[in-house]
Amino acid sequence: MRVYFDYNATTPVLAEVADAVARATRDLFGNPSSVHHYGQQAKAAIDDARGAVAQLIGAEPSEIVFTSGGTEADNLAIRGLAEALEPAGRRHLVVSAIEHEAVLNTCKALARRGWRTTIVPVGPSGVVAPDDLRAALADDTALVSIMHANNEIGTIQPLPHLAAMVHEHGALFHTDAVQSAGKLPVDIRQLGVDLLAVSAHKFNGPKGVGALWVRRGTRLLPVLTGGKHERNRRAGTENVAGIVGMGVAAAAVRRSLADDTARVTALRDRLEAGILARVPGTTVNGATDCRVANTTNISFDRIEAESLLIALDLEGIAVSTGSACSSGALEPSHVLKAMGFPVHRTQNSLRFSLGHFSTTAEVDRVLDALPPLVDKLRSLTRRPGAALGAKA
Repeated sequence: MRVYFDYNATTPVLAEVADAVARATRDLFGNPSSVHHYGQQAKAAIDDARGAVAQLIGAEPSEIVFTSGGTEADNLAIRGLAEALEPAGRRHLVVSAIEHEAVLNTCKALARRGWRTTIVPVGPSGVVAPDDLRAALADDTALVSIMHANNEIGTIQPLPHLAAMVHEHGALFHTDAVQSAGKLPVDIRQLGVDLLAVSAHKFNGPKGVGALWVRRGTRLLPVLTGGKHERNRRAGTENVAGIVGMGVAAAAVRRSLADDTARVTALRDRLEAGILARVPGTTVNGATDCRVANTTNISFDRIEAESLLIALDLEGIAVSTGSACSSGALEPSHVLKAMGFPVHRTQNSLRFSLGHFSTTAEVDRVLDALPPLVDKLRSLTRRPGAALGAKA
C-alpha cells in the first residue's frame, strides 16, 4: 500500500475535475475575449467557474481575479497595491515571520525599490500576537499580509481581530488563504480582509490556476500589462480549462467540506496520537487548539528529518519536511526557526498532511512503519550507553 500524506504540497485531482478539464480542453477552444459563438462559450464557462470560486469564500463573482496560482495571486496583491499606494507616500509593509516565500520574497524585492518591511514575530504557538502586530504598524503602513493558515504547522491566525486593528491605522490587509480554502469555512466578510489568495491544486483542482479576491473599491494596479482581461487586473488570455477545473473543484469541496473536515480531523488525531504514543522523543510543533484539520507537524528527537523522509518514501509513504516550495533546500525551516526552536528541532521535524482520499488503513500503515524506522535511524547515531533524550 502506498500512502500519500503530503496534501499541503498538492492534492490528487478529483475525477470530476479531470473530466471537466479534459472536456474544456477539447470543446472550449475559443478565446474568451472573442465575440463569436466559440469565444462566448469559453467566456460563459469562465463566468460559471468565477461564481463557484466566489461562493467558496463568500464573495461576489466580479471580485475574483483568476491567476496562475497562489504565488501569482500573492504577488498581484502585494505588488499591485504597492504600485497603487506608492504615490501617496505609504511605503511600509508588515508581514509575519512565518509567511510563505511568495510573500516574504516579494517584500524583499520591493525593498530594493525603497519599501520598508517589518516582520512580526511569532512564539512557539506559531500564532501572531495582536500586541506584536500593533507595535509593527506605522503611520506610513500601506499593507499588512498575514496568512490565514500556515502551510507547515497548520496554525490559524485570528484574522478578524488583526484586520480590524490594521484598518484602524488606515492600512489594507491581505491574507494568503492557500492552505485554508477548502479545509475550513472561509468567509471574506467575516475575516474582514481586503485581499485573499487561493490556489486550485490545494483543494483537489488542477495545478497552474488560482485566484485573488479583491474587495470592491480596492485600488490595484496590474502586475502583468497587456490586454484588458480580468477587468483590467490581469492581462493575458485566460487558462480556460484550468479555470473550469478550479470551478468544479471549488463546488465539490464546498459540498463536502463539513463531512471531510470531521473525517480528516479524526484521522489526523489518530495519526498524531499514535506517533506520540509509539515513538518516544516526539512532540507536536505549534498550537494544537487552533489549526486546520488535516495537518500535524512533529519533531523527532535525534533524527535528521531528511533521512526519515527518505526512509518513509522507500516504504511507500510520502510526507514532507515543510513547504514544497523549499524542497531541496538544506536550510532549517524558517517557520520553526521563527517560532524560536533550537536548530536541531528545526531540522528534525516532519509534516503529515492528510486529505479527501486519506483512509484509516493508511494511518495505521504509517503507525506500523514509523517506529522501527525511527529506531533504526537512531541506532545509527546513538553513542554507546547514551540514553534517548527527552522531548524537544
